[in-house]
Amino acid sequence: MKETTLCYIECDGKYLMLHRVKKENDQSHGKWLGVGGHVEKGETPKECIIRETLEETGLTLDECRYRGKVEFFSDIYEDEIMYIYTSSEFHGELIQCNEGDLKWIPKEDIMNLNLWEGDRIFLKYLLEDQEEFHLKVIYEGDNLTGYEKLS
Repeated sequence: MKETTLCYIECDGKYLMLHRVKKENDQSHGKWLGVGGHVEKGETPKECIIRETLEETGLTLDECRYRGKVEFFSDIYEDEIMYIYTSSEFHGELIQCNEGDLKWIPKEDIMNLNLWEGDRIFLKYLLEDQEEFHLKVIYEGDNLTGYEKLS
């Protein structure tokens, strides 16, 4: 099972979102996500999100808040554990991302984007500033067929 991270960087009531439109054979092509990526061998999820954020955005996180864990199960994609973070303390200059287009999206507009259905569930928790969560989501193809909040 692969491990990945996602961070939703907040500034002025907006989240920095990545519109995944630049990579070929991207299972998230056309979707909007937070920034992040794969946890490398010997790396903690927190180390990963700090590294991935810098690589994808040019921003250095001065702090990041662990928000929860999502376990994805799929009939066509590799199963995945995703660690979710938010941050409102960072510095640096935004750069071009080779995976897609970065854009600051008002929080009230996030749910209008082309998102994975499972992401809509945990984004609601983030937008409502709920405490740590643990979520299980199940997909058949690209369709969410079930989910369970484990904590």
